[in-house]
Amino acid sequence: MKIRTIIKTNLLFIVCFGGSLTAQEKYQAPKLDNQKSWSIIMIPDIQNYTKFNQNQPILELMTRWIENNIESLNVKMVMCVGDLVEQNEIINNGHDGNQTAQKQWEAASKAFSYLDGKVPYIKATGNHDYTINREGKRWTRFDEFFPIDKNFLNRKAIVQNGVDEDEKATLANSAFELKNLNGKDFLFLTLEYAPRDYTLEWANKIVQLEQYKNHQIVMMTHAYMGRDDKRLTKDETWVIFEPYSIDNKIQKSSRIKLPHSNTGEQIWQKLVKSTPNMQLVLAGHISGEGYRMDKNDAGKSVHQILFDAQSMGGGHYGNGGDGWLRILEFYPDNKTVKIKTFSPLFGISPTTQQFAWKKDERNEYIITID
Repeated sequence: MKIRTIIKTNLLFIVCFGGSLTAQEKYQAPKLDNQKSWSIIMIPDIQNYTKFNQNQPILELMTRWIENNIESLNVKMVMCVGDLVEQNEIINNGHDGNQTAQKQWEAASKAFSYLDGKVPYIKATGNHDYTINREGKRWTRFDEFFPIDKNFLNRKAIVQNGVDEDEKATLANSAFELKNLNGKDFLFLTLEYAPRDYTLEWANKIVQLEQYKNHQIVMMTHAYMGRDDKRLTKDETWVIFEPYSIDNKIQKSSRIKLPHSNTGEQIWQKLVKSTPNMQLVLAGHISGEGYRMDKNDAGKSVHQILFDAQSMGGGHYGNGGDGWLRILEFYPDNKTVKIKTFSPLFGISPTTQQFAWKKDERNEYIITID
């Protein structure tokens, strides 16, 4: 009986241990499907990382992971869809996070500093990155913490910049050019949150320039579509963080409409639809995933992608978003783009590697550029 018990125990150990090995062997670290491909890394809203000091290292882990995989994934551009901070200008810690605005901006800047001089990166400004007044005029500290000379590769790639509401030059509205990516030239255009009419007029001038007529244009803006796969149509609004707290909670005003601003549907109608070579739009703002494809005026497919992981990992009071990011692999045929969703946070440990990929159809799919 004792021998049988030992045999059964050993068999059970082998089965369990073998099963564990099988599960681990199934994990594959991110790699290109085609060694001649290149990639964009898409980072979702990061405010839930920067507003808590205990979450800030997760954001750094994400950008460190990108740094370590620039060569293996042939990363040519990193794009963050905005909401870099929870509050643009507060001195108190606030009730949503334990970091002042200064510390939040510093954390965002530090995380991206690991990519400085190694890969160009662009960031959209989100609603949380702005302060507004009673009339809806807005301003941001974005350019203070992300000046063009912070990353010399950004300086090398920038070809256009717009202005803010004070008519000061800003990277919140800017364009970057990368040439000869598998023989194709690209223009990466980023627009401020709820872009003003003036901003869309500026963007239309840029995309219509003769020098970009053969470029593939990738546009990024913070608020564009929802997880229902529909473009946003509700007026964009924001709040004033009042200069006082009640029971340690900073008070907010009622929502104020941003004057001369545009929704996702208006961005589509006024800019995207009429630009024949703008076939990829990236956005965040609404937690979750979204995708839609529409034909533009030239009859070409326009792929519009939402990715915002801020509600994952416990939401506003969780770990910031479970470290999720996206890898957009551009195949050498200049048509095929594969979207994959990966978490360096889960991928770093054999204990959690089984959770490191999202494989459902909303998170892993292929699009075709006409």
